[in-house]
Amino acid sequence: MTIITESLNYLDMENQVFPIVSVDEYAAKMGADKDIVTVTFMVKSKLVAEDLVTWFERGYDYILDASISEGELEVNKWLVFVEMERRSWVARRLIGLIRDLETLTGTPVEDYTLNIDTEEYPMEIDIMKQKIILNPAKYEIEKEVEVEEELNEMRLKAGLDHKESETPKDEYIKSLQATAGI
Repeated sequence: MTIITESLNYLDMENQVFPIVSVDEYAAKMGADKDIVTVTFMVKSKLVAEDLVTWFERGYDYILDASISEGELEVNKWLVFVEMERRSWVARRLIGLIRDLETLTGTPVEDYTLNIDTEEYPMEIDIMKQKIILNPAKYEIEKEVEVEEELNEMRLKAGLDHKESETPKDEYIKSLQATAGI
């Protein structure tokens, strides 16, 4: 009897994964964006993308979903999407994923770049904690402020009056203070 086993081996994806990771660039499939962090990896072939999706889904219980872009972004550029709950542990777990990925790619964490809101940063936990919104309530407030700012830009271009927002950030802080009894 022949047993066929197919698995990934050390450095099977060497030179196949681009050392850049994007966060929240794409909308979540598994729920609302306020609840889900979407992490995107770029790879050089559909086969590598399929293997990486399988690796993520089988190896990490905190990954809600992993999937592949419907087509090539460009020639030899496929996207792999990974979704996790928006929680305080995201930065630590993302670093862990990339450290584990090093066994397949040979690329250390230090060689990766983090892309958030079109800005690039070194792949470091402290930077991720500052730049990724890790709280669903805060995410919702930040997005409301962004929408209001965009609407004010449109009002300005249309010659309409600028509308003052209620500064939801202050209300969020007040609610936290009230909860803490401060």
